[in-house]
Amino acid sequence: MPDSPRQAYEELIRRVRETALLGSCAGVLHWDRETYMPRKGAEHRASQLALLAGMTHAQFTDPRIGELIAAAEGSDVVADPLSDAAVNVRELRRSYDRATRLPRDLVEELARVTSLAHGEWVEARKRSDFARFRPWLERVVALKVREADCYGHSGNRYDALLEDYEPGATTAWIAGVLGPLRDELVKLLDAIQGASRRPDAALLARSYPLPQQEMFGRVAAAAIGFDFEAGRLDTVAHPFCSGLGPGDTRLTTRYNEHDFGDAFFSILHEAGHGLYDQGLPAEHWGTPRGECVSLGIHESQSRMWENLVARSHAFWRHFFPIARQFFPAALGDVSLDAFHFAINAVRPSFIRVDADEVTYNLHIVLRFELEQALLGGDLPVADLPGAWNERFTRLLGLTPPDDAQGCLQDTHWSGGGIGYFPTYTLGNLAAAQLFAAASRAIPDLRDQFARGHFADLLGWLRTNIHQQGMRHRAPRLIEVVTGRPLSHEPLMAHLWGKFGALYGL
Repeated sequence: MPDSPRQAYEELIRRVRETALLGSCAGVLHWDRETYMPRKGAEHRASQLALLAGMTHAQFTDPRIGELIAAAEGSDVVADPLSDAAVNVRELRRSYDRATRLPRDLVEELARVTSLAHGEWVEARKRSDFARFRPWLERVVALKVREADCYGHSGNRYDALLEDYEPGATTAWIAGVLGPLRDELVKLLDAIQGASRRPDAALLARSYPLPQQEMFGRVAAAAIGFDFEAGRLDTVAHPFCSGLGPGDTRLTTRYNEHDFGDAFFSILHEAGHGLYDQGLPAEHWGTPRGECVSLGIHESQSRMWENLVARSHAFWRHFFPIARQFFPAALGDVSLDAFHFAINAVRPSFIRVDADEVTYNLHIVLRFELEQALLGGDLPVADLPGAWNERFTRLLGLTPPDDAQGCLQDTHWSGGGIGYFPTYTLGNLAAAQLFAAASRAIPDLRDQFARGHFADLLGWLRTNIHQQGMRHRAPRLIEVVTGRPLSHEPLMAHLWGKFGALYGL
């Protein structure tokens, strides 16, 4: 007797949750690889991850999954298009159709090669030795070309890979977003560079002992709502957040005794990601209703807490006296206003994760251009350092002195994350637009920050973003929550308002 639509849907959810559990096991191994795994364990770890990737792929692409999706589609189970069941079936159809286009051997090879490439990237970056990483990047790019071609596209492989990170986005749409934003940012940067006011950024390079940095970062992350009983903080080469499942969200950072912001703002950034993961509806874990809508929306949460909250004057009216207690030698003679100006200093720099709010998105423009050229075969991997330096000089007026501060600085390409970078700019745009909407809904929001109260903002995000899961695709979610389509205008209004006041523009 054939399954009823309800029975089919229930079996579908049971199966995809089992697949999600298997995927979360791989997530733990990825996290361990970047935190505590001995370097000589790389080969074995690559084999483990390849096996799990192949098993997960086989489990999710089982023809039975397709049958169950088809049985639920068009039935009363999904009659309400915004119901939990309809959202799950819609998104599982999309994921299933994509996954079934990839052969298992490609999935396993991608997992194996990217795991090994990550270790080689770490060593190459330490030595600023692109030649060491080059053969691995060539293998990664070749595999991503094959993956894009398996997915299918209308002549632009980049479109096929964008879909993994930002469903529905196209290269043309991203270019249409980045172009006007780039032009506006260049105008603002020119105005700032011509201003007479200058912050004393050197005060952030004083001695900030690492144990105190970690403790202070934990205090701030906990204050904005990160639950350390359901998470932890560790040290890595390149900070990230791993949401492994309900009750287990891992933050990471890196420390520099003579750079206060390196660890502190990366902790607040990753805590923003962690708050999203901790806020997803646990009862829907393992299904689209319990997953983030896109990486751009995920990034909006981290950038909001890092920049619109933690770099605000109101935030430091509460936290600066506490920071002085942690770092009396470094901050004892520093005023709140001087500190606030210093942490918001605008100056072109080599490293993306250290970039200020004004220049950050220019780093994304660079990577967006290079990724398309790599995938399209217009840029051989061997020529990447030169192409990076030429474009970097054109965009930011600086020439990287070595590859560690140039094309080797990010981990994404070692992990196969081609198509990932544009989501950072989408996140910045969404963060500003969402924060403006939250400020309208909570008129005394900044006064709350000054009192060390962040629960109302977190509650607003929980209701409007986190608990929604994948109910809406990202563009629709922004429109539903803010009342207008995603635009660069809220971000530019924020930047001109903030930096205009700081630099006297």
